[in-house]
Amino acid sequence: DVLPSPDGPAPSVSITEIRQYLREQDIPFHDGYSCLHTPSLFTGGRGDQPLSANAPFSLFIDKTTGSFLCTATLAEGTWQDFQANVELRHRGITPIPPASSEETEEEMRQAREDARCIWERALPLWELLDENETKETKALFGISMVTDATLKRFGVRYLRTARSLVFPWFSPQDATLKGLKLMRVEKKGGTITYVEETLPRFDSYRNLFGLPLIGRRDTELVLTGWELDALALHQAAGVASLALPRGGSCLPPTLLPYLEQFKRITLWLGEDLRSWEAAKLFARKLSLKRCSLVRPGNLQPRPLEALNQGLNVTKILRSALLASHKSIVSFRQLREEVFGELVNIEQVSGVKWARFPELNKLLKGHRRGELTIFTGPTGSGKTTFISEYALDLCMQGVCTLWGSFEINNVRLAKIMLTQFAGRRLEDQLELYDEWADRFEELPLYFMTFHGQQSIKTVIDTMQHAVYMYDITHVVVDNLQFMMGHEHLSVDR
Repeated sequence: DVLPSPDGPAPSVSITEIRQYLREQDIPFHDGYSCLHTPSLFTGGRGDQPLSANAPFSLFIDKTTGSFLCTATLAEGTWQDFQANVELRHRGITPIPPASSEETEEEMRQAREDARCIWERALPLWELLDENETKETKALFGISMVTDATLKRFGVRYLRTARSLVFPWFSPQDATLKGLKLMRVEKKGGTITYVEETLPRFDSYRNLFGLPLIGRRDTELVLTGWELDALALHQAAGVASLALPRGGSCLPPTLLPYLEQFKRITLWLGEDLRSWEAAKLFARKLSLKRCSLVRPGNLQPRPLEALNQGLNVTKILRSALLASHKSIVSFRQLREEVFGELVNIEQVSGVKWARFPELNKLLKGHRRGELTIFTGPTGSGKTTFISEYALDLCMQGVCTLWGSFEINNVRLAKIMLTQFAGRRLEDQLELYDEWADRFEELPLYFMTFHGQQSIKTVIDTMQHAVYMYDITHVVVDNLQFMMGHEHLSVDR
């Protein structure tokens, strides 16, 4: 994914300008938590008729970026697209939703077709050959306590050939199948890991698992980072629960409109400190005043684990902490957080590097909000090392943004792909697609700058990336090239 290029970055628009524009154009709107709600330009009504305040407010404008989504027609686009459509309307022309490229359309169509074939081959878990197979399968995924009624309600199936659970993604508009997530279990020694695969590809997989089951009158929601947690929550506490498509790594802004109806959202993303950090970050996107967070701890594991241990899930939800706190706190309010840091001392020190044990001794791990500077003469291997260092974190789910001002992105991507594959792909070109597909799944983004840039443009792009992709690690290579030589003498 390439962020806006320096010659034409998406012009930022302030919420004041958006409100002013809507008033000037006589478009009724009301303020939501993270979006403004207006009647849709794309449903019914002649172009020259003013938008009625009685029409359903099904178009949502993101307060941070100005981009919009109409939940009735699934039309989406930038703030500029919105203005262009308002102009069309004034001329009596019915607005047309901004089209995505034919290539993307074709890819999505193909993914839907593949998803449909898999879905038809998958079986409901309770319809397997015999009771033993069902029991073994449930035990393998740790869902022995989850009832068939819950699995049926959420439409979970099992694909025998791939030994995977299948979670459907239905369109909230017309309940057609838009995609799937497959999840299988891998055992290495004593540890169990869950391997996930999505159709369509991970960056266009925008599912909120459980969304079709949400009623119009639901005002409270529990947001989880895992489909199995959503099942456990619904079963154990009878609450409306949804799972984010990529767990705690990212909350895509295009999903915010679907979360606008809730007056209260509890974030229970997992059981480690990374989930806790992600919950705090997402609460800012969702508006702090309506969010509560479940703090990970011994007696508050992830929801599925809580169900399996027979813990009182409703009680845990009631103990969730409000996300917004006043500017002054006493130690009593910080007490639990301090205890959490002492208990999880390993996690507090950050995400460890898998390939650099010596570096872990020096830096302890990658932590948010810290700046690390690597220096060395030209040709000493800074770029080669840092690309390996960033790749290591990226493979562990740390969303990474690269700003390469010295070498171009194609060359950088080639270095990183070679490091990722651990082999010389130029000698084995037949393996290129397989490794490129796996590399594409990483949460890795590149800025399209090259050579000297104004600091403001670079910072704006970084801020945009943090909001859109929940970036937690930014690499600038290198500072000298970014600033040009004349800046260095002025203000080091």
